[in-house]
Amino acid sequence: MALGSGGSLVQEKVVGGSARCALRTVAGGAPGPEPTKPYPLLSPRRLSPKPQQNPIPHGTRRPPMAPSLAAPRFHTALPRRVLLRPQKPLPCWRRAARPDDQDLYVDDDIGDGFSFSGGKYAEAEGPSKSDEWFAQGRMVKAHALYGNKEKAKDPFFGLTMGKGSQSSDDVFSWFCVETGSSSNPTVLLIHGFPSQAYSYRKVLPVLSDKYRSIAFDWLGFGFSDKPQPKYGFDYTLDEYTSALESLIDAVAPDKLSIVVQGYFAPIVVKYANEHQDKLNHLILVNPPITDKHAKLPSTLACFSNFLLGEIFSQDPLRASDKALTSSGPYMMKEEDATVYRRPYLVSGSSGFALNAITRALGKDLKGYIESMRSILASDSWNTKTTICWGMRDRWLTYDGVANFCDGLKHKFVELPMAGHHAQEDRGEELGNIIKRILRG
Repeated sequence: MALGSGGSLVQEKVVGGSARCALRTVAGGAPGPEPTKPYPLLSPRRLSPKPQQNPIPHGTRRPPMAPSLAAPRFHTALPRRVLLRPQKPLPCWRRAARPDDQDLYVDDDIGDGFSFSGGKYAEAEGPSKSDEWFAQGRMVKAHALYGNKEKAKDPFFGLTMGKGSQSSDDVFSWFCVETGSSSNPTVLLIHGFPSQAYSYRKVLPVLSDKYRSIAFDWLGFGFSDKPQPKYGFDYTLDEYTSALESLIDAVAPDKLSIVVQGYFAPIVVKYANEHQDKLNHLILVNPPITDKHAKLPSTLACFSNFLLGEIFSQDPLRASDKALTSSGPYMMKEEDATVYRRPYLVSGSSGFALNAITRALGKDLKGYIESMRSILASDSWNTKTTICWGMRDRWLTYDGVANFCDGLKHKFVELPMAGHHAQEDRGEELGNIIKRILRG
């Protein structure tokens, strides 16, 4: 197109896929700008290319080509928080995890290569909820590792894992929080899957005036050891049963009562069946009882998928927040959610443990549930037993639970406003129910 005299537009001929546009003399005789150079059109592939107008004659030396452009060099630097630097004051839980201080160290806030490092836990000013919770507890040694002490490696690349995935000693360390006088009767509070002893934070104060209450983190959860699977602990249900016996011998050598919630209930019932003389009372909170309960909800089953499960388990929001809030009517505070996220922000070992436990449950849970029903219904079962059920459980259906309990001599208590993790949802209410049950 071009401007003709009087400002009119004139279209010029398009030749060989190029358009030549120029401004002709405008009204008044003033010359316009010089003709512009042709711009190639982006024609579809179906159009043939423009034929070469001036081919180079045979024997003529070709002109030198322009030098190729070299790709720019980018110098990658490690983030400042990853570099070696002088020792700084550590929160209490990190001092306990690293007793041998060194002058230089690699900041382990970023995890061990498989964990998310974007959380604000390590950057928080002052003590966090997680630090305060850890300060209330202690580490207990129980249950020996199997095999030799090799350095744990990741299952994909064979790289040596970080400290969080390594076994620190020949005997595992369990994190335990204890309240009440040691002269009072002992009550052991056992969290479910996937949770932590922190879930009993509202139950412990209620029991502390009458009972010596102990809540602990299972291996693979919270502040307890999280060895890489196949390096001293494989997270099978049989191993958990044996490990529970070792821990109880360490923290409660005399008689005790046990409260267990969720998917770890069949493990505790198997232990209790072999040690009935040691138990005063057994309280099961939303345990898997029916055959329908043997199938894990999709929120948990996703962690058993090959490769995809490893990816999901390294996401703190999916592994902690979603796994807890999807099971009941929770309105969890952010400060409490950060406690559950912390293990997944600090190390990838929590995620790998989650994968192993989910696969073990998918393989053996049905058999353990059938064994638990058989034990609770047998004439040889003499332990006082109560089943508490959060009626708003979104993981385990209520169908068949009441019918199972009606045919037995066990007590049955309903919590109308509680979900699967009743101690998290209605902690004080559950604590008072436990006190009434133990008194009766």
